[in-house]
Amino acid sequence: MDSDRPVVVIGASGMDIKGRANEPLAMGRSNTGVVRSSVGGVARNIAENLARLEVPTILLSAVGQDHSGEYILSRTASTGVDTSLVLRVPDMHTGSYVAVLDESGQLVVAVSEYDCVERIAPAYLQKHRALFAEAGMIAIDANLSARSLTSVFRWAKRYAVPVCADPTSVALAPKLIPHLSDLYMVAPNAAEAAVLCEDPEPPQTSEDAVETAQRLVSRGVGIAIVTLAEQGLAYADGSSAGHIAALRTTVVDTTGVGDALTAAVIFGLMNDMPLDEAVRLGVSAAALTLRTRETVLPDLSLDRLYDELVV
Repeated sequence: MDSDRPVVVIGASGMDIKGRANEPLAMGRSNTGVVRSSVGGVARNIAENLARLEVPTILLSAVGQDHSGEYILSRTASTGVDTSLVLRVPDMHTGSYVAVLDESGQLVVAVSEYDCVERIAPAYLQKHRALFAEAGMIAIDANLSARSLTSVFRWAKRYAVPVCADPTSVALAPKLIPHLSDLYMVAPNAAEAAVLCEDPEPPQTSEDAVETAQRLVSRGVGIAIVTLAEQGLAYADGSSAGHIAALRTTVVDTTGVGDALTAAVIFGLMNDMPLDEAVRLGVSAAALTLRTRETVLPDLSLDRLYDELVV
């Protein structure tokens, strides 16, 4: 692939508000802990990770004409992402995500409001269709509407540009099922992978996850990566499959970990790395992101990724 061509990232931008409990959570009452806010949104997170890895990156998204929207655009642009085409919506709130984490940093429950993403409509994508012709890759999240997803794949197919997808959540993953045969890469967690394969239960072991990744490939996906949290991940393409263990690390916050992994793998693929090496970079990015309260590691770099693998 041509690494000088930009990655166009399409999907959600918003604010993350995260509260981590100091002690085991007690339901039905206030719990002491640490509350932090940071810029977020799956597509925006992927875009920032890519930009920090010095990949030319353009973000197509939507935010409100409010303080949060202004802050998100300013912070994201400062990392090197081209945000000039992001929609400013006057009559809607900027998207937000509120997460409650237990004392070990694991997600307990979350609430998201991303109605603003509805404005990433087919007409908006058509207006910027020239970007598809210029792109080296398209990366999307499943917050997009079904109609917008169809538009993305139509324009990508017309200009022969590969599309990578983050299923985003179990609730949103089904929207990708009609497009599996058009996906160059998809990176679901175990529960999302089960949805994409229309299985009743997610894979539990590394062997099961490898099989699930292979099934996604058999359904038309070019590269399938199934993440298993502390068990690492499984991957498959048309010629190889395997499992890579997770790196041992302290867990501070799990928010944004999958987005970092996706971005690092995209970086590797854009630079024509073998799949297993690109996936190892993804594992490294995930480990680094687990150790920060920020949704995206502020000092992410290729050197940091390789240093993590050596350690």
